[in-house]
Amino acid sequence: MFSLALSTALTMTASGLIPGTRLLAQTTAPASAPASKPGWFDFVSSPMFPLFIVIIVIYVLMFSSRRKQERQKKDLLGNIKRGDRVQTVGGILGKVVEADENKVLLKVDESSNTKIWFSRNAIHRVLGEEKSEKSETK
Repeated sequence: MFSLALSTALTMTASGLIPGTRLLAQTTAPASAPASKPGWFDFVSSPMFPLFIVIIVIYVLMFSSRRKQERQKKDLLGNIKRGDRVQTVGGILGKVVEADENKVLLKVDESSNTKIWFSRNAIHRVLGEEKSEKSETK
């Protein structure tokens, strides 16, 4: 009896007597697949894209200014000559007496004629150029 009811239900489903079942059973795949967008297009159209661009721009600007500062420092250290007033990284002020390739002799005290050797990398800035710029503006 149960098998008769089951076979009747299956024939009713196959013949379409139960509404909606025939449509579900006969659905077919579309004739052509929808055009898929490339993977990068999803990223470009996402709200994270402008943030990503801003981060890249900040990164580039940060490192370009750092390279510029390093180049200026290298030029400054390379152009130190006798008679320049300089300040060391430790804050010692002095006048260049002798400048070798890797080291600089500074006269730090006029009264006792104290001279100290410093590495070129220990020179923070040249003060002689700043004083000449100030005198030109007056």
